[in-house]
Amino acid sequence: MVQQYQSPVRVYKHPFELVMAAYMRRFPKCPLIPVFVDSEIISQSQSDDGSTVVTKRRCTIDVEAPRLLKRIAGVEYLYFIQKNTLNYRDRTLHIEVHNETFSSRVFVRECCSYTVHPDNEDWTCFEQTASLDIKSFFGFESSAEKIATKVYASNIKKGKEIIEYYLRELEEEGVTCIPRWTPPADSRGVTTSLQLPSASTARGIPVNSINEGLSVAGPSELVAGSPDDKLDADYIRRYLGDLTPLQESCLIRLRQWLQETHKGKIPKDQHVLRFLKARDFNMDKAKDFLCQSLTWRKQHQVDFLMDTWERPQLLQDYYTGGWHHHDRDGRPLYVLRLGQMDTKGLVRALGEEALLRQVLTLNEEGLRRCEENTRVFGRPISCWTCLVDLEGLNMRHLWRPGVKALLRIIEVVEANYPETLGRLLILRAPRVFPVLWTLVSPLINENTRKKFLVYAGNDFQGHGGLEDYINREVIPDFLGGNCMCDLPEGGTVPKSLYRTAEELENEENCFLTDSIYKSANIFKGAPYEVLIEITEASSVITWDFDVSKGDVVFNIYHSRRAPQPPKRDTLGAHGIASLGPVNTQLIDRSWVLGRDYSMVEKALICREGESVQGSHITRWPGFYILQWRFHSSTTSTASSLPRVDDVLASLQVSSHKCKIMYYTEVLASHDFRGSMTSLESCQSGFSQLSAATTSSGQSCASSTVSR
Repeated sequence: MVQQYQSPVRVYKHPFELVMAAYMRRFPKCPLIPVFVDSEIISQSQSDDGSTVVTKRRCTIDVEAPRLLKRIAGVEYLYFIQKNTLNYRDRTLHIEVHNETFSSRVFVRECCSYTVHPDNEDWTCFEQTASLDIKSFFGFESSAEKIATKVYASNIKKGKEIIEYYLRELEEEGVTCIPRWTPPADSRGVTTSLQLPSASTARGIPVNSINEGLSVAGPSELVAGSPDDKLDADYIRRYLGDLTPLQESCLIRLRQWLQETHKGKIPKDQHVLRFLKARDFNMDKAKDFLCQSLTWRKQHQVDFLMDTWERPQLLQDYYTGGWHHHDRDGRPLYVLRLGQMDTKGLVRALGEEALLRQVLTLNEEGLRRCEENTRVFGRPISCWTCLVDLEGLNMRHLWRPGVKALLRIIEVVEANYPETLGRLLILRAPRVFPVLWTLVSPLINENTRKKFLVYAGNDFQGHGGLEDYINREVIPDFLGGNCMCDLPEGGTVPKSLYRTAEELENEENCFLTDSIYKSANIFKGAPYEVLIEITEASSVITWDFDVSKGDVVFNIYHSRRAPQPPKRDTLGAHGIASLGPVNTQLIDRSWVLGRDYSMVEKALICREGESVQGSHITRWPGFYILQWRFHSSTTSTASSLPRVDDVLASLQVSSHKCKIMYYTEVLASHDFRGSMTSLESCQSGFSQLSAATTSSGQSCASSTVSR
């Protein structure tokens, strides 16, 4: 498996020329990097005017690996070829590195660049990418990969420290500025070259002789990031916390993948990071996890919940929970007096959906409060603390439908709000609590369970109790503190407010099941088709769909003949399970295009991550079929032979399956105003977790695509 690394953009508040002088001091050897034993220049060339210098070095690396592994490999050192292209005119340095040792077994590629900051020409940016692909290594591929990854990660951090070290060294020597390159020419028109000052030359530049206004005072420091500078290293540290280099890389690569495939609905960095943490920074697992949640948010219009849902008065009177200041770590604090809440009465009076909506709004509010506290306290806060008081908990709270509703709510929260609970303090747990915990704990993620602290009776008042996590001045009054906690008193919900079983059954779980969007799978050789019957010409068919996996081809067909019901599965009729999921085919295989049915829109290829909205004004009554078909990417036209990657991809079962989420609607011609009016009325939008969204206009007979 190919291991990849992508660094954040690191910004130094020093001019490019000064950073280059610090960089040059790393050669030929650098005692600050023990594994970097030595280097020698293989070749060096420069342009006629001296503006560009290309240097090739052979670098010797002493990898910290078990002695036995080195003996099996038959090497003591590893050798790498480094090519540096330094352009004084453009003020850029591009570095390309590849391995010379074991080049037929292992592929190591690294690319680095130093460039001028786009907003401040006196600052310098650094960015780095790398990849490792071990094809074979004497049967120790896994061990070699782990060692290489560990050594590389440890030296990434040293790399930025070394630049800072040499910048401070230059400053101590009185070097705070180096003149920029200028085109050399004398009165005779003879071109001369200008070399970058070496370490010895740089030492001879007196500070007082600098009169170009470029002197930079103070020690080296990285530029503080901002929420708009998404790839800045200090932004990550300031707003997201201290991450290892490989964790930073996972975050950046996942963001880049979202930007390439899900433009217009990119979640905020804090939210992306939560999903990575929940999957231990496994890119593939986090990617699937996040995409499922984004699909869920759009299907159920969760982003509009805070603005559109009004809490029933019953919840305002009997739901005994609310936000209350923050804990010692600055996390928002939510207090729930579960023992005083009539969960059975609330379920009987409101149903499961209302309680689920209540919990979802609390989670959405929690995300907002985390962002606010991050700004207030000046450190990353991505989760909240929940304090649950169980005084009064009894067997009534173990009413089976109520427990069922609780389990479903936990399941939804775990799937869509990972790593949002920082700590759960359970106070005054009664004897019945272990029964409830036995029912609930299997659905809670193991990492989340570790955050639970349970106190029986008044144990929370002693050492290691509540005051270790919450400041004394904000401890609620009902727990012996002096802070008034404005929560509903709760109590028993009057039975006169209960709804009938028929009413609850009709509305139960509609938030989870009812959606203006539907999901569908498309398989190779089994397209997905939707039939729309049009009785009046000039009616308008509108559609809105997302391609969440794979590439598809979208077509619209018309037929005057009604498609016949598909034949019964003969295998299933004899009690034999079907060989696989097959979509219902509306277009009969015996039909001939142009005779039995016709194509009314040009086929549209839709790539993974695209969002497509469009409309078609019908010319004839009859039956219209919207079809999504599996699309296989063509191989490179530069060669008649397929690429290895394409062959491997064709062998994977998952590559033969696509997923879409779609919505269709038919409008009368007088209701259509040349735009996606109906979709707007249904709030067809992307996640407001996005920092920015895109909206697209639509003509009467075409589709718009957002990548």
